[in-house]
Amino acid sequence: MSRLALVVAQFNRSVTEPMEEEAREVAEEAGATVVESVAVPGVYDAPLAADRLARRDDVDGVAVIGAVVTGDTDHDQVIAQSTADALTEISLDRDTPVTLGVTGPGMSGAEARERTDVGARAVESALTLLEELPQPSDTE
Repeated sequence: MSRLALVVAQFNRSVTEPMEEEAREVAEEAGATVVESVAVPGVYDAPLAADRLARRDDVDGVAVIGAVVTGDTDHDQVIAQSTADALTEISLDRDTPVTLGVTGPGMSGAEARERTDVGARAVESALTLLEELPQPSDTE
């Protein structure tokens, strides 16, 4: 049974709350256990939490959930890109699936609320990676 952790951004909670609910449903349907859920202020804050969770022996994969909506500046682009880059590095450094369930950038709040399935897809991606990739103990 796969053991997952969720990192859930609290900013844009009207979007991230249903995303988290859908992510938990997918995990349960797949027979996976969510061993920890960490709330972070926003998407930009997710990499530190994801890194700490990916270090744990009782966590096989981490799904990051959040919503980056557009504003009057390119701030959403910067936040989304830097977060995606950091999460990729964590996944590679820790040899642990860390998946990106973040809507945006370039979306309005209404558009993000229409895409709450992104959290579920992050869990599905983590589970697929765990199933398809040999674990380090399998190759030693």
